[in-house]
Amino acid sequence: MAKLLVIAPGCDKEDVGESWVGYQWVHRLARGNQVTLLSYYKRGKVPPSRHLPGVRVVEWQEPPLVGRAERLNSMLKPGYPSFYIRARRWLRRALAAGERFDLAYQPVPVAMRYPCPAAGSGVPYVIGPVGGSLASPPAFSAEEDTAAWYVGLRSLDRLRMRWDPQLRRTYSDAACVLGIAPYVEEFLRPVPVRRFEVMSETGIDALPDPEDRSGRNGQVRLLYVGRLVRTKGARDAIRAMALLRDLPVVLDIVGDGSDRATCEALSGELGLSTRVRFHGWVPRESTTGFYRSADVFVFPSYREPGGNVVFEAMGLGLPLLVSDRGGPGNVVDQTCGIRLPAVSPDQLSRGIAAAVARLVREPQLRLSLGDGARRRVADIALWDGKVERMETLFGQLIEESRRPA
Repeated sequence: MAKLLVIAPGCDKEDVGESWVGYQWVHRLARGNQVTLLSYYKRGKVPPSRHLPGVRVVEWQEPPLVGRAERLNSMLKPGYPSFYIRARRWLRRALAAGERFDLAYQPVPVAMRYPCPAAGSGVPYVIGPVGGSLASPPAFSAEEDTAAWYVGLRSLDRLRMRWDPQLRRTYSDAACVLGIAPYVEEFLRPVPVRRFEVMSETGIDALPDPEDRSGRNGQVRLLYVGRLVRTKGARDAIRAMALLRDLPVVLDIVGDGSDRATCEALSGELGLSTRVRFHGWVPRESTTGFYRSADVFVFPSYREPGGNVVFEAMGLGLPLLVSDRGGPGNVVDQTCGIRLPAVSPDQLSRGIAAAVARLVREPQLRLSLGDGARRRVADIALWDGKVERMETLFGQLIEESRRPA
């Protein structure tokens, strides 16, 4: 049993996104280790200590006002500097009082723009899985007009990794950096990283019961699930539908966001209102019905760090069409889907159309890739397997830290 310090500014089993991911890591690692958690919680939300009764939790409430604009708060995390100062001060005092930790671990935030409070403390630490900071292919940039102004601040990430001493020390001092895909290692090339491993940032509890699609005939149902922002590629999937008028295909779009109005207008302009159906946001538990009814999952995001929806689709045996960039491009291989280059909007929509046409005309290929998706997700994304791999890594790093220099 290791004595772990887990640094997770978001840790809430009732939330979504990173807070949910932070909770998964903490409560699973606490089953076999002595865990101390440093965390923040949102105003009006249940503190982590209430969700984790068997864990020693040091928690602070987020500063006033920072959580009012949820999307801005999610992207820029204006409360993080306050958390960083408090966590770093707490750790310094704990070490001065004689407390010792075998290892520190910071699983969130996923974005690579936040320094780790454990850097320079003398405690070996692991950070990640981290991701993000992908630049859009140049040909797509002109269409990203529906994005909020602060999204453009991502362009500073690469500069900060070269010149920000706190951020550079976070990655150069880490015993190991986990990245969601191989591109992260390339992004971190300006920093001398000691050890780098690839691991997805999220996972699934268990494989759901399989869906038998072998007897289906007639319409082929495509499914997109995710936020409707330009970079996730819903526009490109809609344009692909206009190239498939001679095939019995419909597209269900589940999700909401700043690009929804543009997507709906595009569908109308292309005469696709009966073949592209917008369902808006639905609760997570309600998306299962969409996955089971679908025949192909289409998620052509060209700037995607991870995406739990990909794992959800794989678990329910759907063949996948994804961009060959970012997290999905690393998760999906030739056994479970088709990866598409993302060079320009026209090229991507034509690639989606060609891939869909192939899957419509080859139903056996759809079934084969769907079976491969379940095997692939069982191999790389089950939480129990991820935690086992993480604990093996922790054991190696703790042993290395105890060896004489």
